[in-house]
Amino acid sequence: MPAPGTNLFLESLSGTHRDWLVSRSTAVDLPIRSSLYRAEVVPEYAYFITSGIASVVTAMDDGKTAEVGVIGREGLVGAFHLLGPALVSTECFIQLTATALRIRLTDLRTAFRTSEETRDRLLEFVQEQSLSLSQLAGCNRLHEQEERLARWLLMVQDRTQSDQLEITQEFLAQMLGAKRTTVTVVAGILQQSGLIEYSRGRIHILDRTRLKDASCGCYKVMKTFYDDLYRLPLAVEG
Repeated sequence: MPAPGTNLFLESLSGTHRDWLVSRSTAVDLPIRSSLYRAEVVPEYAYFITSGIASVVTAMDDGKTAEVGVIGREGLVGAFHLLGPALVSTECFIQLTATALRIRLTDLRTAFRTSEETRDRLLEFVQEQSLSLSQLAGCNRLHEQEERLARWLLMVQDRTQSDQLEITQEFLAQMLGAKRTTVTVVAGILQQSGLIEYSRGRIHILDRTRLKDASCGCYKVMKTFYDDLYRLPLAVEG
């Protein structure tokens, strides 16, 4: 993982390509609930997250929402907008107070079109997000809420490298696609088992090893996607 305040995507690039992007970026603070892009609207900016968590959510006709992705220091917000003319149907906002390098989407698009290295790393990140989304679709349909909450907490901890998470009940309900009362029950089960402490929007992860045991198998699959980001393939021997 990158050191605090850095971004793994940018660190994966060679100096010339990284410097080009950074020189066109501005460091910004992103409070909770900051909107990074709205559904079916092409944003002005993309964001290289350097701390905190951005949440990608999808909304139904009845107004209910569900989280379909999380982005931390491993990636950037705005990559899907580079791939073609289709309007992106999700929205993205800050879930844990974050910092980022903000770049104009037009500048990022220029890098995507002119730099093979930047394009390869962007496509690798998009692939990781797409594979994770596919796994989440099955997880949300087939696994119990306690398993899903354990999996989600581990994913967030991987990205923040912290066992202290400031998470409101509203966000947890959105992640689980459940009512707030259900969140209280599910978090209470993990707390009674000694895996977490949960009080007033703050979660303290007490036992990561046992939290892994409580999670569904989707965590292991998605952790592999995450760990394999930006690793160049080995040469195939003849």
